[in-house]
Amino acid sequence: MIKTALRTNSCGELSVENEGNVVTLSGWVHSYRDHGGVLFIDLRDKYGVTQVVFEPTHTPEIMEDAAKVRREWCIQITGTVRKRAEGMANDNLATGSIELLADELEVFNKSKVPPFEIDDREKINEDVRYKYRYLDLRRPKMLKKMQFRSKANQIVRNFLVSDDFLEIETPLLVRSTPEGARDFVVPSRVHHGSFYALPQSPQLYKQILMVSGMDRYFQIARCMRDEDLRQDRQPEHTQIDLEMSYVDTNDIHTVVEGMFGKIFKGMLDIDLPVTFPHMTYKDAMLYYGTDKPDLRFDVKIADVTDIVKESDFSVFKAVAKSGGSIRCIAPKADFSRKDLDDNIKFAQNCGAKGMAWMRVTEDGLESNIVKFFSEDIQKQLLEATNAEVGSVLMFIADKEKTTVDVLGRLRNKIGADKELIRKDEFNLVWIVDFPLFDKKEDGTLEPAHHMFTMPNKEWLDKIDTAGDEITCTQFDLVMNGVELGSGSVRINNPEIQKAVMDVVGFDEKMAEERFGFLLDAMKYGAPPHGGCGIGFDRLLTLMLGETDIREVIAFPKTSTASSLLDGAPSQIGLDQIMELNLKVLQPNK
Repeated sequence: MIKTALRTNSCGELSVENEGNVVTLSGWVHSYRDHGGVLFIDLRDKYGVTQVVFEPTHTPEIMEDAAKVRREWCIQITGTVRKRAEGMANDNLATGSIELLADELEVFNKSKVPPFEIDDREKINEDVRYKYRYLDLRRPKMLKKMQFRSKANQIVRNFLVSDDFLEIETPLLVRSTPEGARDFVVPSRVHHGSFYALPQSPQLYKQILMVSGMDRYFQIARCMRDEDLRQDRQPEHTQIDLEMSYVDTNDIHTVVEGMFGKIFKGMLDIDLPVTFPHMTYKDAMLYYGTDKPDLRFDVKIADVTDIVKESDFSVFKAVAKSGGSIRCIAPKADFSRKDLDDNIKFAQNCGAKGMAWMRVTEDGLESNIVKFFSEDIQKQLLEATNAEVGSVLMFIADKEKTTVDVLGRLRNKIGADKELIRKDEFNLVWIVDFPLFDKKEDGTLEPAHHMFTMPNKEWLDKIDTAGDEITCTQFDLVMNGVELGSGSVRINNPEIQKAVMDVVGFDEKMAEERFGFLLDAMKYGAPPHGGCGIGFDRLLTLMLGETDIREVIAFPKTSTASSLLDGAPSQIGLDQIMELNLKVLQPNK
């Protein structure tokens, strides 16, 4: 029961058991109806809706005021609960068996006519929703999403606390360090010319907490990244962040798997597998063309280079001879010629020179290039791709990187277009054994993720010689083709850390400037440790069947990183600029 000074009950809890009770409800007017002088109001709050009746014969003194009430006015009603008349019950409402006969009415606040109906059925312009987010959040659908988020947050917190994790807050004003995306920076009033950065993640601080002996840390952390936005990105997002001492990657996975099991059971009544499958980065790229494979449909990429190089098809023979790659997917679906042409155009837009295809029929393979392939090669292609009648073989021939990337994108497109994806499924997989280094175009190396990831044991004595062949303890958790989070076992040995930094060109002076405080901490008996960060917004978005993380964030930014609600970002006054000792350059117009 919700009871405060201004209400005895909520608008969602009354039933026939309360018949005859005098109660006080407060909330917003959801709808207003005049039935021949008898007035009906649906009163709404966070908890539900109650029908209120104003009868002229019962309370003539408040009828004039009641007749003025309109949608979204905030009011208080005191009255008597009564059972609805025979045949008038509303089975769609939890309170549909009763109504409140009004005795008293107080208007807390009138409302302008809202720019849209506070109703889930109406399609509302996105910009209007974000400008009037306080009204958008009143809609039952949005309220349920916020309630879902709050409950999931509590499940996470309770699970980790019960597993002996300490919840510790880390600073929001930190030193700028390279983490992959641009930092948001904050000028210092006290230290002119110096800047704080807003944290892209608590990475360095949670490692320092392990050096501090906290052993098991977590935080529902706010992370800020100044990066280009898309449906699954916001400039500020929430991360389930955790770190543990004396662990390997399997220990970290076990904790996350247990946490996910609690979340899905508590929120959706779904039993996840106790452990999630593992796939190496190499296999993910080989078979799915991406390190974020969507495993809800059974289409794999096959490398057919060695098969088709023996054919008479000059395009494939030339690519194979030049050291390139010919790969293929064989989705089983009904493809019209227009579908195939559209997919060829899509592949070209992704960077391919073209796309060859063959259709599998009862009579064998059909297309205008089949004549260049012997029966034996055709048979090998069917075996390599697991194709069957109704499948269409789609080939990309190019440099290996281009081939893999294009087929990975094409696979996802076809999965969506042809409804091959099992949409009622939540498919989780750990992607493991990522490369420690990536090779840049000039041949030099850079960290594939960050410089604090421990190489896998077999590479520890080859850090300075093995280049981009080195794999490491970095892992990603992928669900339904979306990267939910990543983590690793960290480097806790200063000598290993120095070796990694040397490879990517971080000399001692540069390392000291950027990470000196962390490197110093590691010299004081840093324990083996590791952890991960899980994108909480992305997780909730997928669980609710949404595609845009803004649907689960109370006050999101637009695609241009602006807030239509409060007008951020905005200019600041000259007095603030002078106080911060800044010079603001006007953009060229």
